[in-house]
Amino acid sequence: MSFVKIIVLFLVIALASGCASQHASYDYTAYKNSDPHSILVLPPINNSSEVIAPYAVLANATKPLAESGYYVMPVALVAETFKNNGLTIAQDIHAVAPQKLHDIFGADAALYIDIKEYGTSYAVISSDTIVEVSARLVDLETSTLLWQGKASASSGEQRDRDIDNWEGMLVSAILNQVIETATDKSFKVSQTATQRLLSANHQNGLLYGPRSPKYNIP
Repeated sequence: MSFVKIIVLFLVIALASGCASQHASYDYTAYKNSDPHSILVLPPINNSSEVIAPYAVLANATKPLAESGYYVMPVALVAETFKNNGLTIAQDIHAVAPQKLHDIFGADAALYIDIKEYGTSYAVISSDTIVEVSARLVDLETSTLLWQGKASASSGEQRDRDIDNWEGMLVSAILNQVIETATDKSFKVSQTATQRLLSANHQNGLLYGPRSPKYNIP
């Protein structure tokens, strides 16, 4: 076999391996064994510079979970309970032992959310609102990790970028930043990001819960 053919073969194998890893199925063994019916959503840890980020993400997290077939502990009740126990900081709440959370709320699993990015950024010829979040689902009785994933969304995904001159691109970027900041575009983008992260119909996402007609865990 010639050297060129060897290189080509190597590239084909590498490409095939890369595609396979991108579409690899998540191992749901622990998830299925736990079979959670109720989920406690903890206040997200905010790693962005936007103070409003955890409130927006938390507000948008419960809907896709409920639509996926799970009972979600009422957010207001959860917040009040933590407050009454002297817990108001997300990092402190995430540090509470899972068994303790189970004793207090009686939920089967807890969802731990981290906000990686949230807000509008401006960079010369582009201005996008980006939200990036990650989450993990933990069994509250055994502390077993059941699932983890991440997702992101950007306001630029649907935007028309067919501007063929630098001046037009610059003006467009400035206008987009002003409009998206003034209208809190981040909240809308966070809806898309959390929907992608927590909807059961996404690849390697959560499984359908017992309240969904698509629930198939025995």
